[in-house]
Amino acid sequence: MLFIITVSLFLLMVKLGFWQLSRAVEKEEWQDQLTARQAAAPLTYSDLLSLPTAEPLTGYRMTVTAHPVENKVFILDNQTFKGKVGYLALQLFEVSPDTPWLLVELGFVPAGPDRAKLPDIPHVTEAQSFTGRLYQKQSNPMSSSLMAETGWPSRIQNLNIVEISQLVNHTIASAVLQPEQISGIDLPHPWRPIPLGAHKHRGYALQWFSMAFALAVLVLFFIYGQKRKREQTDNSPTEN
Repeated sequence: MLFIITVSLFLLMVKLGFWQLSRAVEKEEWQDQLTARQAAAPLTYSDLLSLPTAEPLTGYRMTVTAHPVENKVFILDNQTFKGKVGYLALQLFEVSPDTPWLLVELGFVPAGPDRAKLPDIPHVTEAQSFTGRLYQKQSNPMSSSLMAETGWPSRIQNLNIVEISQLVNHTIASAVLQPEQISGIDLPHPWRPIPLGAHKHRGYALQWFSMAFALAVLVLFFIYGQKRKREQTDNSPTEN
């Protein structure tokens, strides 16, 4: 039984190591795709809406002119930027009356000492032309619910665009625009399209392979020790 558990654990470690290596390859391919998208000509809003719904949109660049939808601003909770904890402010915009609204990132706002008091959030009041890059947040497998608080700005716990659409009773484009510049607003824009780089996955793979190697060495030493004990027992003189 112990032998079966040990072999199973060894195989699991090796499998996890190769899985991390495959993830590293995927991240490299994804990085190449992001680089190509950043170098391509910007999309129009019509181009964005015509893309397949299943296609990941992160990394595309887009140019659009849009009008703010009143003061509908969301602040995404539990964000970090350069060691500070705060919020990511996002505002809804209308491109044309018959198209989905667009979420535009206003930027990162540090949180104050009192969590019950929301920080002052600047917002756009007039139509603007934006050029920037699109992104989609990866859903949290543990919790993806919007959990929006009442009032504006509305504090949310997850960037769930489907639930935001239901909340405002209007269809919203499935990607967020992070503008290069917003007139009248100068907030930082965090950019982490790939949470873990390829080098991180290779490091994890090395850890799993190292643990598998250490386990194999321990098992070999154990087997060798047991063999030596049996040999010593067999070679010990017997009493008459």
